[in-house]
Amino acid sequence: MAMRPNRRAFLRNSALLGGIVHWQTPAFGTGQFVAAAEPRGVSSIVALAADIEPLVRQIEETPRSRILETMVARIRSGLPYEQLLAGLLLAGVRNVEPRPSVGFKFHAVLVAQSVHLATVAAPAADRWLPLLWALDNFKVSQEQDERERGWTMPAVNEKAVPDSAAARADWVRGMDRWDEAQVDSATAALSRHAQPDEIWELLFRYGARDFRSIGHKAIDVANSHRVLGVIGWRHAEPILRSLAYALLMHEDGNPADRDDAADRPWRQNQLLLAQFPETWQTGPPSPAATRDLLRSLRTASPDEATQQVLAVLNRGTGACAVWDALFLASIELLIRQPGIVALHAVTTTNAIHYAYRAAREESTRRLLVLQNASFLPLFREAMRGRGDVGPAVIDELAPLDAPASAADALEEIYANVNGEPLSAARQTLAYLDAGQSVEPWRQRALQLIIEKGTDAHDYKFGCAVLEDARHISHDWHNRYLAGAVFHLQGTSESDNPLIGRARTALSGA
Repeated sequence: MAMRPNRRAFLRNSALLGGIVHWQTPAFGTGQFVAAAEPRGVSSIVALAADIEPLVRQIEETPRSRILETMVARIRSGLPYEQLLAGLLLAGVRNVEPRPSVGFKFHAVLVAQSVHLATVAAPAADRWLPLLWALDNFKVSQEQDERERGWTMPAVNEKAVPDSAAARADWVRGMDRWDEAQVDSATAALSRHAQPDEIWELLFRYGARDFRSIGHKAIDVANSHRVLGVIGWRHAEPILRSLAYALLMHEDGNPADRDDAADRPWRQNQLLLAQFPETWQTGPPSPAATRDLLRSLRTASPDEATQQVLAVLNRGTGACAVWDALFLASIELLIRQPGIVALHAVTTTNAIHYAYRAAREESTRRLLVLQNASFLPLFREAMRGRGDVGPAVIDELAPLDAPASAADALEEIYANVNGEPLSAARQTLAYLDAGQSVEPWRQRALQLIIEKGTDAHDYKFGCAVLEDARHISHDWHNRYLAGAVFHLQGTSESDNPLIGRARTALSGA
């Protein structure tokens, strides 16, 4: 099996070397690409829209040491924000492989929508900073990918692309059999012929299919849907091909032939969709029902969690109460064991809830609620493999007196975030329970993410919790944000020097 050439040489010489490359289903799910014999002169890397290709090439080929100043020069000469965002995402999907896991270096892709959310919420003077940080972050991932295998997304194997009538069925069969080659060609056909809503409905469902990569598959779906809504559907094909490839990530052997714990909720929850009452989306909120479900989620198995969700809904309570419990359970896990696994319980719940809101089919929404409920116990058990899971319960968190001045209270909260997060959480609860406006708290959190964030998770987590706080019920809003401080940035952290460089470059100094 042929290995890929060095990426830089490959990009430089692709027009001469040619050779259509197709996605070959490998042994052990490695995602290895092989080259088929084709006439010279045909590019073997994925084609992009002609107007964006030069920008993407510039992003790909500019060294990390010069990417910030190079892109600021383009910005100062009038490069539109949407075009630079498109260039970032397309460079990511073309150059960063979602293997061996849909995470790690692939966060250069996964962080795009969080960067966009931070951009639109930031003060005008800071709105280019998240995107400039993301460009630098992409170069780090590109360098890592190059060290590992030098992966590059190939052109579609056009001979295998089905016609429009067969595309959907081919795609579903390929996904169910975990067949990378079939899914890749069917994804290309869908992106060219199917309605976007039809494609996304499939992706919303399969994005929450399995628990591998601790939720990153659902996150990738939400990220892709949101950013394509900004940059335009004409860029869809390479983005959807990358996404489909990510959804097929698995360990040794074919999951279709096994009964892995990561897949079990998907198989079982599809049998429960008929048990939802007709009023499940229109029923009222219920703090008592939310508290009962939250209590159950602390010890429930995935099966028990879904049964508890159905029990709550069949008592006449609305889905809003269930989502309140899912949001709270995810943030409570972070309080109980701050770290990477619990963080992804939060960001996965954010992504699945986004898909739930964007889905058009009732069956998809039902399945997403059940999958999210099933995943939270899996997150909890994954945390046990990393150490003690504490006893904290978010509905019993007690407020801690804060300074009378709102400004002083905010300063003290964010001063405590790093060293005393429990105190910062209790002070946040006191601040919000006292009727102080949440907006200064939110803006301070966002400002600190931009100024001090150094990792994709800083953006992903911060933007997820600030968004989800707008969707949780009033009864639980303050507690949810109080829990969020366990992975926000605090004032004691050092500023990211990259942001200083970006501000200097943008000012023209």
